[in-house]
Amino acid sequence: MAHIDYYLFLLSPFTYLSGMEMEEIAARHGATVTYKPFILMDVFAETGGTPLPQRHPSRQKYRLQELARIAKMRKMPINLHPAHWPTNPVPASAAIIAAQNAGGGDVGKLTFALLRSVWADERNIAEEDVIRDCLSEAGFDPDIAASALFSSTDTYERNTKEAIEAGVFGAPSYVVGDEVFFGQDRLAYLDAHLAEQ
Repeated sequence: MAHIDYYLFLLSPFTYLSGMEMEEIAARHGATVTYKPFILMDVFAETGGTPLPQRHPSRQKYRLQELARIAKMRKMPINLHPAHWPTNPVPASAAIIAAQNAGGGDVGKLTFALLRSVWADERNIAEEDVIRDCLSEAGFDPDIAASALFSSTDTYERNTKEAIEAGVFGAPSYVVGDEVFFGQDRLAYLDAHLAEQ
């Protein structure tokens, strides 16, 4: 059975625009998934990525155009200038890790609910009530939020180290064995790869 390590960053609009497609692909091929929120800025620093504010204005402008195009093609709402961006992604990332460990709900739905909160719903995922709402929506005990940060910090940092070791340099990234699929626009490649397994 194939396995996907899904490296995600909750403040990435491209991760949001992947929607639930990866989950559909995994289900179609019977693949298992480990959700691995990671610290994108640390990966950028290690792999030569340029943080958004440091990019040339032409690149920043193109990014906004591309996001609008992708959202339109995928029929997904998006706010290109969300009210709570950037914000602290650590509490929500920790909640994903804790929920995955606890079980009892749908981690894919939780991840997407948190992403949607940033990029469509104008909610601050650094706030506990927002995290609790997303946990409940995905079928998890919302009380996970209270202990998530304490219990998940080591895993969050380990995910970042593992991302670099796996050849990940951005988000979203999907890793199957030695194969890295970077970006929501590479999900068709992931689908084809799993079909060959």
